[in-house]
Amino acid sequence: MSGKTDIAKGRIKEAAGVLAGNDRLRAAGKADQATGKVKQAAGKAVSKLKIAVHTTVDRAMAAGRKAMQKAELSAKKVCD
Repeated sequence: MSGKTDIAKGRIKEAAGVLAGNDRLRAAGKADQATGKVKQAAGKAVSKLKIAVHTTVDRAMAAGRKAMQKAELSAKKVCD
């Protein structure tokens, strides 16, 4: 389940627990909500990490291309 689904399920369980006077169901609802929030936070962290990795790879590739161009120019000057 997604984080939003867990949060919604938890709210429903918590409300049902309150209406029924069932502390165990109410606590399970709060636990589901907490699980959903953790899943959402983890998802955001993964997204940020993916962006950071792609950015780093792109920068490394650009630096490598630039170094190759400089090396080719230097080799050309030596040969001429």
